[in-house]
Amino acid sequence: MGKKGVLLVNLGSPDSTKVKDVRRYLDEFLMDERVIDIPYWKRFLLIKGIILNVRPKKSAAAYKKIWWKEGSPLVVISERFADKVKLNLDMPLALGMRYGSMSIEKALNELKEQDVTEVFLIPLYPHYAMSSFETVVEKTKDLIKASFKNMSLEVKPVFYNDPEYIRVMSENMKEQLNGFDYDQILFSYHGIPERHIFKGDPTGSHCKLDGTCCEVSSEAHKTCYRHQCFETTKGMVKELGLKEGTYRNSFQSRLLKDPWLKPYTDHELEAMPEQGIKKLAVITPAFVADCLETLEEIAMEGKEEFLAFGGEEFKHISCLNESEAWVEVVKKWIGDWNSK
Repeated sequence: MGKKGVLLVNLGSPDSTKVKDVRRYLDEFLMDERVIDIPYWKRFLLIKGIILNVRPKKSAAAYKKIWWKEGSPLVVISERFADKVKLNLDMPLALGMRYGSMSIEKALNELKEQDVTEVFLIPLYPHYAMSSFETVVEKTKDLIKASFKNMSLEVKPVFYNDPEYIRVMSENMKEQLNGFDYDQILFSYHGIPERHIFKGDPTGSHCKLDGTCCEVSSEAHKTCYRHQCFETTKGMVKELGLKEGTYRNSFQSRLLKDPWLKPYTDHELEAMPEQGIKKLAVITPAFVADCLETLEEIAMEGKEEFLAFGGEEFKHISCLNESEAWVEVVKKWIGDWNSK
């Protein structure tokens, strides 16, 4: 029997808000073939020739709006969360990021130095997508195969419908909605290109994005991001006893001009006030830690957009972050794995 250890992995962040650091981060992120899944030469020309000449300055300005004195909110929150999970844990635990200097490789080296040979990987993504969960798993596998050959790997599956995850998400939302008389709740999930849904369909025929395929049981649901997002909403709606018509789903963070999952969050924010929705609460269940996409895109830009189109009150529901309830859920997962 080898020595066991835990590897937590989240997305990552630039080292600072300087344009050069943001450019370096975006280069690694956008050149990932599972993020922008086009032939390498096209991806190279698009990213190196166009996007990296324009986007880093804009993204750096966005990061400056949400950056903390201690650093990137995503990194700081993730570190605090990992430290809490470590408390009274009877095995080593390391935190890595898929992109940026706080790499998965560094985290694996940290475990190796503590003589870990059995690794339990927990990608901190509730839903399966090739651009999030899958890229973390495959990157970790590649690193172990190349440089950590004495390590075995077990992966925590996506937890979009895990009862404990649904429970703590619901409790977190209920607590933050206390005293806020909302007209509607918007479940805003990170978007992905529609083609990723079709690529992830192992049956090759189930996914049609026609409004019905997500409701018909299929093997495809194991890797269908869209279905899993809708299931998270359903689970929370049931847990909280929300009435039909008081909530809806949307997808944010589009990139490039390809069709992405709909409806788009920004379009919904613009349309809601005309539909009589003046007091809005927005939750982002695709993220377990607040980051650029929640703090800037939703809490700042989203609020401004909603109010500009006639909305009156806007409430952003913070992520689980380092809450004790969330820490205990992850500790339970680790305990269940360790007791096998």
